[in-house]
Amino acid sequence: MVELKTDTSLDAMYAAGQIVGQALTAVREAADVGVSLLELNEVAHGVLRAAGAGSPFLGYRPSFAPTPFPAVLCVSVNDAIVHGIPTGYRLRDGDLVSADFGAELNGWVGDSAISFIVGEPRPADVRMIETAERALAAAIEAAVVGNRIGDIAHAIGTVCRAGGYGIPEGFGGHGIGRRMHEDPGVPNEGRPGRGFPLRQGMAIAIEPMLIAGGGDDYHAAPDGWTLRTNDGSRAAHVEHTVAITNNGPRILTAR
Repeated sequence: MVELKTDTSLDAMYAAGQIVGQALTAVREAADVGVSLLELNEVAHGVLRAAGAGSPFLGYRPSFAPTPFPAVLCVSVNDAIVHGIPTGYRLRDGDLVSADFGAELNGWVGDSAISFIVGEPRPADVRMIETAERALAAAIEAAVVGNRIGDIAHAIGTVCRAGGYGIPEGFGGHGIGRRMHEDPGVPNEGRPGRGFPLRQGMAIAIEPMLIAGGGDDYHAAPDGWTLRTNDGSRAAHVEHTVAITNNGPRILTAR
């Protein structure tokens, strides 16, 4: 069931989203050669504690997961697409990092992700991240009353495929509100004019995921959480929580 939020509820989600944005900014600023992924998780956790917010990630266990997620931050490096568990791995020059983070405040959730490069960037990585951001922007532009979920999915898929990138099948965005994952699902590829109609008060997380090699295949790492590209090529992931309003899309996790 799709829950339509009141303006007051969307304002509460915006407050949670600002904490998400602060944490991701702090993570990006802290990420440097030699910094461990566990240290980045602690940076994000510190933002939560300072804000008096909770984590929708910590302890989360969907049906596919063998164990509850053990951190407040998903951090995926190089060929990891999403759901990377923070470890003692220390960042190296040229690493491509995708950081995904959520916050729960007063019963409402925000969820967002960024991708960035540590140290000297590879031009191909820069291009992929820029493409991911363009896909997200196109999807947000399509997130208007009167359109459908398929219009958002089509916007993402069009930008990503035109760039020559793969899209991991079965993973995409989702409704969000009092829980991190709600209806409807928001695919990263689809047909325009199809799917659930967009209405005032809907809140969705839109999250393009790109695979540099152009294929769509991936596999779960031994930890049961991290998704990695089958061809070993790099991946990028960006995300915003967005409200559908009569005045146009409202980004609730703006940084």
